[in-house]
Amino acid sequence: MTEVLGVTGAPAGIHARIEEEVARLARPLTELSLDLHANPELAMQEKHAVRRLTGLLRDDFAVEEGVGGLPTAFRASAGAGSPVVAFLCEYDALPGIGHGCGHNLIAAGGAGAALALRRAAPELAGTVLCIGTPAEEGGGGKVLLLDAGVFDGVDAALMFHPGDTTMPIRHATATRPLVVEFHGKAAHAAATPHEGRSALAAMIQFFVGVDALRQFVPETSRMHGVITHGGEAPNVVPAYTRAAFMVRALTGDVVEDLAERVEAVAEGAARATGTTVTITRGIAYAERKNNHVIAGRVADHLRRQGVPVEQPVLRGGTGSSDIGNVSLVLPTVHPYLQVMDRGTPTHSEAMADAVARPRAQEAMLRMAAALACAGADLLADPELFAAARAEFATRGPDLPQ
Repeated sequence: MTEVLGVTGAPAGIHARIEEEVARLARPLTELSLDLHANPELAMQEKHAVRRLTGLLRDDFAVEEGVGGLPTAFRASAGAGSPVVAFLCEYDALPGIGHGCGHNLIAAGGAGAALALRRAAPELAGTVLCIGTPAEEGGGGKVLLLDAGVFDGVDAALMFHPGDTTMPIRHATATRPLVVEFHGKAAHAAATPHEGRSALAAMIQFFVGVDALRQFVPETSRMHGVITHGGEAPNVVPAYTRAAFMVRALTGDVVEDLAERVEAVAEGAARATGTTVTITRGIAYAERKNNHVIAGRVADHLRRQGVPVEQPVLRGGTGSSDIGNVSLVLPTVHPYLQVMDRGTPTHSEAMADAVARPRAQEAMLRMAAALACAGADLLADPELFAAARAEFATRGPDLPQ
């Protein structure tokens, strides 16, 4: 982590007051987290989550819902002027799994950090925001909010992600979602198969072709997908098939090159089977540019609470998030917080179970305090904010060596 000499941050008394506020908020934040966990909502459908979050924030913040043209996005604001520190909330769930990525904790912790900072230190100059960002799981909510100007004027964005280790930074891959649809001609599979053109045969050839491509891409790249529609009946040559695919790589440039190669495989499969193919590109997620100055402060405040913090290991492929797009525009942190046993897989039923347990709620409260204390440091110390801005201007994304 980057050391910032001559920077003190907020007075220690403010840090103590923030921790006291988090303690007072412990019950409503835990209830919020468990409520969201018990009522999972998919991307862009998070109406209950938004009602609960804005209801908690409304007494202390001016709340605007439906920002950026997204019905389940919101922006809550308190204070005035610069600097502007934003705490981000995610709250969408995974199909079939629920909160197997722990967004219930992200939402409660982000709102808790904003509330604790505002209540503990209203005298600090600047603006505290809490921004509700829907549809992280593939819908690109933050990208859409960026494009709509919701992040205009924000000087720093802070959030966290639950996991099986606590780390101040981690790299993330860029990704491009693809929907691949093959269109053929139906026929009776036994009586007149020669009259048909199998969209399923095209889809199978597409997956085989992508598998052949794997040995010729960088080790850190990923290509994976599922067939969401494979046909109607075994005795009918399928006229239509559909797959949802994701292409990942360390940077956006490599992703776009790889996506073109995957699309070429799909086009070749169509030609080989006498079908046609339609390819729809989804919203691209960028690689992550962690702000080490701010991340170091978050780590310091976690350690002060007795939370062990590990040094990040930057190697291999990782997941992707639309926080990467935000991080390329303004100083951003996305630390990881251990809420479950090491080795517990993310995006799993095991994680969905873990993020509802008391251990996870207690960890979330400690992270809420750490994020709020780091936000107070940024508001109170112009030199710290200057250092964060300077690093943003000079440091590139975090990539494996």
